[in-house]
Amino acid sequence: MTARILVVDDIAANLRLLEAKLLNEYYEVALAASGPEALATAGRWSPDVILLDVMMPGMDGYEVCERLKASSATAHMPVVMITALVDPAERVRGLEAGADDFLSKPVDDATLFARLRALLRVKQVQDAWRLRSDTARDLGFEPPPEPSPASRAPASWCSRNPPPRRRRSPPSSAPTAWRCRPPPIGGGPADPGRGQFDLAVLCLPGEGGDVLRLASRLRAQGATRDLPVLLVADANQRGLVLRGFDLGANDHVLRPIDPNELRARARNQIRRKRYQERLRADLDRSLEMAVTDPLTGLRNRRYVRRHLDGVLRGTDAAVLLLDVDRFKSINDNYGHPAGDAALREVANRLKMHLRAADVVARYGGEEFMVVLAGAPTDYANAVAERLCASLSATHFEIAGVLLPVTASIGLAVAPPGTSVNAAVAAADAALYRAKEAGRNRVVQAIAAEFVDDGLPDQLQDVPPPPRLRAG
Repeated sequence: MTARILVVDDIAANLRLLEAKLLNEYYEVALAASGPEALATAGRWSPDVILLDVMMPGMDGYEVCERLKASSATAHMPVVMITALVDPAERVRGLEAGADDFLSKPVDDATLFARLRALLRVKQVQDAWRLRSDTARDLGFEPPPEPSPASRAPASWCSRNPPPRRRRSPPSSAPTAWRCRPPPIGGGPADPGRGQFDLAVLCLPGEGGDVLRLASRLRAQGATRDLPVLLVADANQRGLVLRGFDLGANDHVLRPIDPNELRARARNQIRRKRYQERLRADLDRSLEMAVTDPLTGLRNRRYVRRHLDGVLRGTDAAVLLLDVDRFKSINDNYGHPAGDAALREVANRLKMHLRAADVVARYGGEEFMVVLAGAPTDYANAVAERLCASLSATHFEIAGVLLPVTASIGLAVAPPGTSVNAAVAAADAALYRAKEAGRNRVVQAIAAEFVDDGLPDQLQDVPPPPRLRAG
């Protein structure tokens, strides 16, 4: 697993030693001899992990870490602080500053590389989510406001002996509460596989086998694949801890447990999990917006064309192109808000008379498209007639006025292998004939109307200019 590593230390010999070790493991390495240089390099080079010395003149490692975590451009970069200090309070101070781990000099190579692999696994997942989220944002889909960190109290799931309860923090700090439960026997309400926890704390017994098996199982299951895992171990269980990192553990704390260190490590893991959840939620929302018509809540033109293309690759499809009759008069006589309300009501009535497997979309303006996969001609005609009748059966009540609304429908039953362009062109030609024949009716396309205009599909996603149709 190759990655970019930024090494920060004011002693040249330490820089060269770590550089040689990392290059030997095929990492890309950049060096910085001071805090300001580290900040500049991090912003310019975008490292995957930063190895940061604590004791540096001028700007020490704590301040560098705090500045890195305070910047949106570098906050996602894992930071491993390295120091000769052995005071537990210094370790906690580094974790409180946002460091992801704290290693003591001289650095053990096996521990260093195990921690790098663990941090890089998490960062690769987060980078993928960030890239997709940024792409969606570039397309114009803005994420919702970031929720408050204290909006939900975290829950931790503990195996065997739970660690000491955390002391209540000042009101301004977050998180504010923990729940710790013993492992279930054969599954149950406290099963972490149900996805209700923010952190799993696994306490290694003397032999370690069962707990490490549990760590592996958590990583193998979809519901817990991203659940942070914190190992609790004795100082002489270094081998088991390293094995745990290879199996997917995220962090560890040694017995006897310092409550402040446990709290800091747990909070950092939960913060990272919440960040990843927000990225995923942003992306899900952006993808939903990308295929949804904001006015009616139906699928949009882009989605229905992609769906139709997929259907026609394997089976036949009935394409219904529906156009609201004389829609311009609604806008002209009652205003555009009334027209919007009419379109929403059309969408609601269409959904009421279709199966869950059928796809209905707003195709553009007052046009709607319905795709029935594998539908025989007789059934497709019956559905089209039903939809046409559902709109004309009762008037639309809009702004206190009862308005008669009808629609014309062009129906094309396309065999497998038909292009999307040809199927839509046939339905459109049939719709044009329905308008000419007096509106409020269904007309089926004939073979000669299946014509592919040859335009690439990405161009077809752009709504065409209004056609000269009777309305």
